[in-house]
Amino acid sequence: MNTVKLAWRNLLRNRRRTLATLGTMVAGVVALLLFGGYNRTVQYGLQTSFVRGMGHLQIQQKDFFLYGSGNPAAYGIRDYQRVIRVVENDPILKPMLTVATPTLSLGGIAGHYAAGASRTVFAQGSEVDGQNRMRQWDDYHFGIPGKPTALTGSAPDAAVIGKGLARVLQLCGALKVEHCSPPPKQDKSGESMPADLAALSASTPQPKADGSIELLAATASGAPNVARLQVVKAQSMGVKELDDMFVSLHLAQAQRLVYGSDEPRVTAIALQLRHTAQIPAARARLAQLFATSLKDQPLAAYDFSELQPQYGQITGMFGTIFGFLSILIGCVSLFTIANTMNMVVMERTVEIGTLRAMGLRRGGIQRLFLCEGVMLGGLGSVCGIVLSLLLAALINHAGLTWLPPGQVDPSPIYVRLWGENGMMLATALGLMLMATLSAWWPARRAARAVIVDALRHA
Repeated sequence: MNTVKLAWRNLLRNRRRTLATLGTMVAGVVALLLFGGYNRTVQYGLQTSFVRGMGHLQIQQKDFFLYGSGNPAAYGIRDYQRVIRVVENDPILKPMLTVATPTLSLGGIAGHYAAGASRTVFAQGSEVDGQNRMRQWDDYHFGIPGKPTALTGSAPDAAVIGKGLARVLQLCGALKVEHCSPPPKQDKSGESMPADLAALSASTPQPKADGSIELLAATASGAPNVARLQVVKAQSMGVKELDDMFVSLHLAQAQRLVYGSDEPRVTAIALQLRHTAQIPAARARLAQLFATSLKDQPLAAYDFSELQPQYGQITGMFGTIFGFLSILIGCVSLFTIANTMNMVVMERTVEIGTLRAMGLRRGGIQRLFLCEGVMLGGLGSVCGIVLSLLLAALINHAGLTWLPPGQVDPSPIYVRLWGENGMMLATALGLMLMATLSAWWPARRAARAVIVDALRHA
């Protein structure tokens, strides 16, 4: 206790230097915690977006992930309703599960006959009710309600396409797509059409330039099949390549297009859990089901980070920046405290000699200076955490937004600090460790001072 009191008195002796050192440490802690809180927000925000769109896990036919995109009919899940029932009624998975909904992905050619335009597309059939329930997931309490899918309340033959595809198919007017104009008509020079052919062409009913498209896809038997779809909306998909080729339609319509009158199948069953931390347990249980009650067909489960590699890439980039910032702030704190303690040792040489002459051992001198370093680290950590929480509250109520990569709707900028006790504790302990290490060498030099040489400075 005497060491602690003496160390505290020494810190108060030169308040200006102590405050300057504390200011550097507090600034470092604030920068580290604010960026760390923003890093958590980015991670949780991207996770929420992906989980709302595709769930935590997807059950697929074993080889669909590698080879099925080119031939979904050959890699469909048979009797998928039974698979869903087995998963939903499993005593281990049932408490974890919130939504289980099927989807069917396929490729094809979309055409707008009235405009003579077409292109290859990627289409996805889904159940509207299941998709809307998945969009309500908010385990991290962002408070942002999920928007219902654009197919909600639409007819069975309805479809939603990307804005880029609407431009290619010349549906700008029918779907009211902004910044879109039809291409100029080419001047085709040549001989005029004979009168009888011109009269026949004029009498033929011409297709109306409405918002309907024709979707051509290969059936399970290999024969082509065509479905006429009524486009209800064109929406931006966030990625241009997907925006130029995406079609969303009802699951039943997609199944008729691919399988016709045969048994309908799906290419994936999306499973949404209550908490992301339950993924390993749910995946392990699914592996047991695949080996027992669902062993009649080869199935596998993939989590959202495997299906969307950009999640790991984006969070990894922010994690790398956060690590680099932590090292930089740690080095600044290390040298700042070391410089302060070195100056303290030089100014208190006589005091050190006096204490040694009074019988204080070298270990006592070393503990005294180490105690001062730990106190600086503790004060800097406490003040930095309090200031960070105040600044985080101000930022969270400022209404700032940003547009995440691959997203359409802007997300609010939050600094998630309240409740992140592990991050705040790790920052405080790290700073105190840096303060202790930076004070160790000056304390060791002070403890090894010769009594006679120290008293000469009086």
